[in-house]
Amino acid sequence: MAKTKTQYVCQKCGRVAAKEMGKCPQCGAWNSMVEEVVTTSKNSGIRSRTNLNLNSQPTRLSEIEGDPEARLHLPIEEFARVLGGGIVPGSVVLIGGDPGIGKSTLMLQVAATMAREAGPVLYVSGEESTRQIKMRALRLDASADADDLYLVAETDLVAILAHIENLQARLVIVDSIQTTYNGELTSAPGSVSQVRECAARLTALAKSSGLAMFLVGHVTKEGNLAGPRVLEHMVDTVLYLEGDRHHAYRLLRGVKNRFGAISEVGVFEMREAGMVEVANPSEAFLAERLINAPGSAIAVTMEGTRPLLVEVQALASTTAFGNPRRTPNGVDFNRLLLTSAVLTRRLGVRLVDQDVFVNVIGGLQVQEPAADLAIAMAIASSVKDRAIAADLVLIGEIGLSGELRAVGQLPARLHEAAKLGFRRAIIPKMLRGGNALPNELEVTQIRSAREALKLALVAT
Repeated sequence: MAKTKTQYVCQKCGRVAAKEMGKCPQCGAWNSMVEEVVTTSKNSGIRSRTNLNLNSQPTRLSEIEGDPEARLHLPIEEFARVLGGGIVPGSVVLIGGDPGIGKSTLMLQVAATMAREAGPVLYVSGEESTRQIKMRALRLDASADADDLYLVAETDLVAILAHIENLQARLVIVDSIQTTYNGELTSAPGSVSQVRECAARLTALAKSSGLAMFLVGHVTKEGNLAGPRVLEHMVDTVLYLEGDRHHAYRLLRGVKNRFGAISEVGVFEMREAGMVEVANPSEAFLAERLINAPGSAIAVTMEGTRPLLVEVQALASTTAFGNPRRTPNGVDFNRLLLTSAVLTRRLGVRLVDQDVFVNVIGGLQVQEPAADLAIAMAIASSVKDRAIAADLVLIGEIGLSGELRAVGQLPARLHEAAKLGFRRAIIPKMLRGGNALPNELEVTQIRSAREALKLALVAT
């Protein structure tokens, strides 16, 4: 006999409580506890040992067949880079991003490409009709020869599983997991239990049949994937599509990958024809750079294993208020405060009456400390109204004493700078040798930011 009970589930972390709460006791989120009615049957528990029917058997590792390179070829190279070289059969990929950032556009391009490369692809849409998807496909020119691409507008999990089984698809895209529901549960679509159950059923199907699956997920206002955090643990790969809707560039970033390196980044440009790969992101980010402009410095940041050259701009202006402002765009606010304090205390750059604005061109987010030196020199250049040498790149983390600290993967950063035509580089003093530095660059190793300030600014 079926029984019903009422419980309260946190939409952010998945914590279950027996009574209503204004604040989640686990993650501390306010107004995140949602009421759910759960129906259980008498036979829904774990079966007894005597009645257990084992469908699986333990197998020796040496007897399991598997080619580590058996991946489905994905011609979209920037996407393949983030996945680790291609799509692994049987894998489940969760991709999230802000509304309107281009998730559905990118997924439709992947679906059309894989339909031509690997065979039947099923695109399941819970938010758009098939006619709307067709209109987008015509705009993207994605339907010309994609005869094996099938579309269905469906949200019922049972119907979706039946379509997948009948079609024998090699790749399935569910857009989005929050709209999918299981009729066996009484909770509303998008609730914690629905998202968790639907993702679990789809993941189990992918693992048992060997098909690859992409799940598109909504994000919260904080930028995290909506639904229980257990969803990220259930899938093999978690990707975020990032970018500013006012800029053309989009970054596809991997934050979890069981089949490749994490923190890899693919760079795309949003155009009328869809997401276009950016083969040389550094050159694109520096294309509109104004040479010999005060307040402009070039940093070399690492996005996964890829070095990117970005322009850091700073502007210091006399404040009209009692407390000068520090306004970052693309850099961490606390790193900007630290850098400003070091410039004032250790280098004698007067900022007490200056509003400081720092911007990373292209809508990028630079989080690593290796950009500290470029940020500091850009601010000093603006204050002193003296330009930084146009052929110079600046790499290094700044300590509170004004010292420069080493950063990782210096050779890769310098080789990328040399490839783009830069001729000079200022880096921290290397205590250990053995790193092969490019001969095309004049590399200056220093110990403090004060030395960098003397070398970086062009004499007037």
